[in-house]
Amino acid sequence: MNFEFEMIEDKIEFFEAPDVKMLEKQIAEKIDQNRAILLEVHSVSHQMSVDYEQGKKLYSAVVHFKLKKQR
Repeated sequence: MNFEFEMIEDKIEFFEAPDVKMLEKQIAEKIDQNRAILLEVHSVSHQMSVDYEQGKKLYSAVVHFKLKKQR
């Protein structure tokens, strides 16, 4: 039985939360997890939307992780 391992070079993850602090916490936890597999943050995009009928805000973010370059 042969095992072959390939390094993950790119990974994009999506996050949603009812407030900014919770969103930041989710992203920070994922950064720590991805650091263990040698991925670092390449870019972050975020936005906030409002549901006017319910009067609620929704914060979302997209984080692009890339393989950490050897220095």
